[in-house]
Parts: sequence; structure tokens; C-alpha cells
Amino acid sequence: MAITFFSEKIYGTLIAPPSKSAMQRAIVASLLSNGTSVIVNPSECDDSLAVTEMARVLGATVKKEESRLIVNGGLRPSARELNCGESGLALRMFSAVAAMWRETMTITGKGSLVSRPVDMIEKPLIELGATVETNRGRLPIRVRGPLRGGVAEVDGSVSSQFLTGLLFSLPLAENDSIIHLSNPTSKPYIDMTVDMLSRFGIEIENRDYSEFIIRGRQLYKPATVMIEGDWSGASFFLVMAAIGGEITIGNLITDSLQADRRVVDALRMAGLTVITGNDRVTVKSGDLKPFRFDITDCPDLAPPLAVLAAACKGKTVLSGTARLSAKESSRGENIRNNLEKLGSAVRLGSDTIEIEGSGALMHAMTSSFSDHRMAMAMAAASVLSTEGITLDNVECISKSYPGFIDDFVKSGGSILPG
Repeated sequence: MAITFFSEKIYGTLIAPPSKSAMQRAIVASLLSNGTSVIVNPSECDDSLAVTEMARVLGATVKKEESRLIVNGGLRPSARELNCGESGLALRMFSAVAAMWRETMTITGKGSLVSRPVDMIEKPLIELGATVETNRGRLPIRVRGPLRGGVAEVDGSVSSQFLTGLLFSLPLAENDSIIHLSNPTSKPYIDMTVDMLSRFGIEIENRDYSEFIIRGRQLYKPATVMIEGDWSGASFFLVMAAIGGEITIGNLITDSLQADRRVVDALRMAGLTVITGNDRVTVKSGDLKPFRFDITDCPDLAPPLAVLAAACKGKTVLSGTARLSAKESSRGENIRNNLEKLGSAVRLGSDTIEIEGSGALMHAMTSSFSDHRMAMAMAAASVLSTEGITLDNVECISKSYPGFIDDFVKSGGSILPG
């Protein structure tokens, strides 16, 4: 479905949606615990629902009660196939989790996930005792365990998500493990994983993100976990307010381990005053200036910050962008495609995006490329266009933020059929 976003100004107060990154990690930890865990303020986006269903297939029972999930864990697979939907984190986590089982499990997905690379999982899983087969480095994956532990090399240049899966699985292995990580990226997401594991009684030794020591035969202890607000989704509204308006977003922990809390740094680099405290963030529009920002550890900020760059008169440079081609879409190319349609000049380098902002955008028909973050970026860009911005396939936003359009309208925006 195509719709047109209009938003002269964004204002008011919103509550950030639950973090799907934290939610998915909490579900896996609950699955691996022998007992009852409670997840408060659960995420119900598509990716979180996919992980919840995979946990059920692997043996967890999940019951919803008001604003929480009651999860009884235990690995007792009821089927031999796991469908990740379109969740890259689920794909890479469950490749390792499924390898704990002694029977062959097949991992599938849909949409853009079927073309995303998974070849980085093969060698480490084999080194750790599993057998694994992929479709020339793509889905489906067939894996059989059990993981026994040992020493393995993991390439982190594309993603830290597979490391996350190993960190969840290897504490249950028969032997101790050492993971050597090369080219570490997205370090805050690794910190989120280690923190979630510690809440469930699991100890991981992180030696400067290059070596991880994991003691085998550990036991997960059931826990109660509050899912914090999602900085990734909130970043689009913070950028909209920076361009035109004022907004306060609650349920945002300012010292969160989430990588995308660095949107605050980018907004300040662009010349804005950002007020933080009491789990709230307030941004008000002001005089914007071009900025330089490294997204190596927070690649999901590329779409909203590209829109912010279009609002700044002059050249903004986003660096650390090489990994964007392995996301839900080829985000660097698609940022350029959409912004050039809207009147901005964009240049792609091998690891940079340069955007020549003018402070205004034209109306155009843009594409989400079936990528939730590209879709939300185009909604944010409508603040810069007096005629609005039309977007196709808006439904993909439910992958991470099913309430986005409602919050857009609540904060002063409007939509019309495309």
C-alpha cells in the first residue's frame, strides 16, 4: 500500500516502543532457562513475534498476561523447522541455538532475509562440534548438534549477531569455549548480549572484544526482565523534531547499552540542544549545521541521519557505511536513490555517504525497498517537503515499530492514500 506523509511540524509527547533487540535476547534466554521467566513490556513487532514463535517450536511455553509474557523454558523441539520471518538477528542467533540439539534442524526465512549472507556461521559451528549446511551461503540452513565447545574463529565484519548466538549457546556446551573475534563491529550490541546473559546467571569474559571466554556447563536461571524503550525507532521522531517542531519521548534510558542512543550525539553535532534525564529525551528544532558522524557501531542510524543531513545546508559525511549493503535492503544505495528523487545530492564512497543538504525536499514517489527503516526515514523526510512524500509498501514498518503511523499522526503528522 502506498501513502503520502505530510508533517509541517512534529510536536508533543510519545512513549518509545519496546526494544526488539532486547526483547529477542530476553526470549532466547528465557527459552534456555529451566523455569519460569517474566518479560515485562514485551515488544510485539514482527521480528519479536517471529522469535517468540521459534522459542515455542523449540520447547518454550509462552503466555501473555496484560503487559507481560510468562515464559516457561526448556529445549524440547516439537518440529524440525524454524522460520525466522525477516529477522536477521533471529536467523543468526538460532543458527547457534538450534545447534544445541542432536537432530537436524532447518532454518528458513522470507523476504530479503533469503538473500542475506550466512556463510560466516559455517566454519565456527563446525569447529565447535556441529554439522552445518547452507545454500551457497544463503538460506536455508541445516544444522545438527550438539555444540561441544572448544575454540573457534568468528568474523564480525558483517554483523555481531552470530557471535550473540554463540554467546547464548556455548554456556550450555559440555566443554569450555574460546571465541576469537576478528573485525568487531556493533560493539554495543555485544554489550547488550553479555548484559542480558548476566541477568539470567550466565558469565561471559569479554577480553577487549577480540576474545571471549565461555565456561561450559553453566545453568540459566529464570529472571524477570523489563524491556526498555527502543532508541532505534525513537530516532526517527527525534530527527523530525530537530527539523521542525519539538518532541519529548519517554521510556528512553539515556545510559542504555543500545547503540542507537548515539542519535543524541549526532543531533548535538548538528547544532541542537538535546535535553535528557528521567528516562526522557526532548529535542526542539533550531539552526542546523552539517556534521560528520561514524555509524560503524550503530548502522541502523544511517536512514534517520541521512534525513537529518538533508536538512542541514552543506555537506554532511556519514562514515562506517560499508556494512549497509547487508541490511534488509542495500541501504546506502537506497538512501541515495530516495534522496536524489527528493532533490538532495548524495555521493557514495566505499565506506562513506556524503549528503549535500539544502534544507528542503521536493515531493516524489519514494520506495521503502521493503525495508522498515527506509520507510520510516521517508516519513521523517516529509517534514522537509511542503507537498509531502509518497511511499510504497508502508506495511513493512511493522517489522520493528507497528505503532509508528499512529505515533506519526498523534504528533501532528497526517497521511493520505498514495
